[in-house]
Amino acid sequence: MSLYESVIIARQEISTQQVDALADTFEGVIKDNGGSVEKRENWGLRSLAYKIKKNRKGHYVLFNIDAPADAVHELERLMRLNEDVLRYLTLRVDEFEEGPSVPAQAQARADRPARSYDDKPATESAAPAEAKEAAPEEAKEAAPEEAKEEVAEEAAPEVEAEPEAETKAEGEE
Repeated sequence: MSLYESVIIARQEISTQQVDALADTFEGVIKDNGGSVEKRENWGLRSLAYKIKKNRKGHYVLFNIDAPADAVHELERLMRLNEDVLRYLTLRVDEFEEGPSVPAQAQARADRPARSYDDKPATESAAPAEAKEAAPEEAKEAAPEEAKEEVAEEAAPEVEAEPEAETKAEGEE
């Protein structure tokens, strides 16, 4: 038996339950003719690139089929006769892709709740953040000692600056 991927676009006017019933019908046709449906993904209602039979949107369904060629021909014949199917495309493939398809992954990402900027992700970089929080406390404790050193350094250049001024004055004379 050969491996096939088939995508069906159904009219936007039918409900999701009717799309599932239509997909079940097509799945039954494949099983009756000696094949099997390895994976079935409902991609939902999506916008079309251009109008097809006065429709701007359509329900997309993907089938991964392991069946003989006669079963696929019968499936395509029934898709042509069904008025709820706008378009279909069946391709023969060497092997099925593992995991969800790209449109299913995009739909899963869209279903996730929106992330606000106030939420911080729980990552492994939490330890450096704690170190940064501890660093200001240590800086506060060390600040009085550093301040004394800075005051001493500031005073020292002033003392050094005065003899230089005197040397310049002596050299000019």
